[in-house]
Amino acid sequence: MSARSAARWRQAAWGAAGVVAAVAIWELYAALGPDDGASIGGIRVLPRSSDLAMPHVWDMIARLAGGETASSRAEPLWLVIVRASAVTLGISAVGLAVGLVVGLGFALAMLASGVARSALLPWIVLSQTVPLIAFAPIVRALGSQAGWADWMSVAVIASYLAFFPIAVGALAGLESPDRIHLELMRSYGVGWWRTVARLRLPAAVPHLLTAVRLGAANAIVGSIVAEVSTGMRGGLGRLVIQFAGQASADPPKAWAPIFGAVALGLVAALSVAAASSALRNHRRVEASA
Repeated sequence: MSARSAARWRQAAWGAAGVVAAVAIWELYAALGPDDGASIGGIRVLPRSSDLAMPHVWDMIARLAGGETASSRAEPLWLVIVRASAVTLGISAVGLAVGLVVGLGFALAMLASGVARSALLPWIVLSQTVPLIAFAPIVRALGSQAGWADWMSVAVIASYLAFFPIAVGALAGLESPDRIHLELMRSYGVGWWRTVARLRLPAAVPHLLTAVRLGAANAIVGSIVAEVSTGMRGGLGRLVIQFAGQASADPPKAWAPIFGAVALGLVAALSVAAASSALRNHRRVEASA
């Protein structure tokens, strides 16, 4: 077994161990924690551990195999979750693509001009302090006036969260080449754009992959929150609201969309990992004579 394969197996083992540990902590607290939780000064510091608030993990998994409703014609719950996850994943992918273009555009603008960097970077940071739950209805209202479909408004909100780590990470990557390499390109008379294409972008690949990983996670979170805030049908966000209203009668069902969101996060992480493997040969390193 090669060192790379052994490292991948170790990563997979640690990932599986993390899942087992999370399940063990959940079940341990459900068994030993107070049913009504604990509060200090009127502030809840420990959650409730009753079966209504914290159903067993195996009950939640078994519930996925059952029907969405009690009707004999109801579709399996897992199929409903998969279909909604596919909708949310597609919107998140569009949002990530838009966020990637916008983030790279901002990074290149800040790289090219110190004035643009001083003007843009504070606003880029401040943009992430706007509460998304308040921002989403505004975007939907503007989208409705423009004749957009609901999913387009959700994609815009997803891109709003995705572009920030991409812009910051891309800027750090584009500025990562050593000064001696930049001076060498300048001494050869290489223009700014060719320097970016031949030196800065290859050097930015590791930073950019990390930024895209964060952006993908943000896009998924943004899509789900936007679906909740705008009331868009078909995605996981709608199921979160719908199933939460049924939690008192069917507690495990309310956790099914959460499993779907976790699955989407894994898909995003694996997609970025595949891109990382594909771009491994495009990372520029200094060759010794």
